[in-house]
Amino acid sequence: MSETPAPDPAQLYLELLKRTLTNYVYGDSEMRPVHPEAGWKRWLLEQLRRRGIEAMWPWPFDPEKRRLGRDWPPTAHSMIGLERLGNLQACCETALRERVPGDMIETGVWRGGASIFMRAILAVHGDPDRRVFVADSFQGLPPPDAEKYPEDAGSKFHTWTALAISRAEVERNFDRYGLLDDRVVFLEGWFKDTLPTAPIEQLAVIRLDGDLYESTMDALVSLYPKLSPGGFLIVDDYGAVPNCKRAIHDFREREGIGEPLQEGDWSAVYWRREG
Repeated sequence: MSETPAPDPAQLYLELLKRTLTNYVYGDSEMRPVHPEAGWKRWLLEQLRRRGIEAMWPWPFDPEKRRLGRDWPPTAHSMIGLERLGNLQACCETALRERVPGDMIETGVWRGGASIFMRAILAVHGDPDRRVFVADSFQGLPPPDAEKYPEDAGSKFHTWTALAISRAEVERNFDRYGLLDDRVVFLEGWFKDTLPTAPIEQLAVIRLDGDLYESTMDALVSLYPKLSPGGFLIVDDYGAVPNCKRAIHDFREREGIGEPLQEGDWSAVYWRREG
């Protein structure tokens, strides 16, 4: 009788990390703050908050939505789901295995989950040199510049305070996983200000999660010329935000990029640079 091969500890760790970053393992016990306009609860909420108490309500957990990144986790460090994290892992590990030169970057990090995962992949594979760049305003999305980018006219993303996660909180999240070190480089500010002068020579993996046409285009213009042949460009919002999709098609057409778009999941796409 042949013995079953022992599971790879590194892959077991990364699989557990994906489930932890998305809070898939504890989803059944999630609680969410009660909205202040929640009908009959309004008076009760006001009484509790006067006493410094935040009212919480059980939140129904849907494993399939969490797997696909179709919900908004109240406490998880990533909202992109298991499928997109798996795609990110495949791209990063291919780049490492095939020795594609360059660092890794995420533009738009929320609570830091995908960036944390990239740093973990480097650690697992014993990479001694590559850095992970964490680019975000850490104050949410910019107001739409409808004059320069009419595609963003009417966007309300800048009013979503839940997207404004501070740098200090993201740093704490890295530290909780034991992955905050000098190879995690924070680029704080609007992409148009930070990315053109970022201390980056080459990139092996770029992950874009900027939602807006402007944010997506700013990242592409500054970073794509630094993507090594064989490197990966991942776009989180392609299937979910039409503005982002339009930016990708406009940039690819303008730059004559012919590499086929591949599906990461229902929302994300990616392509591999050929030359």
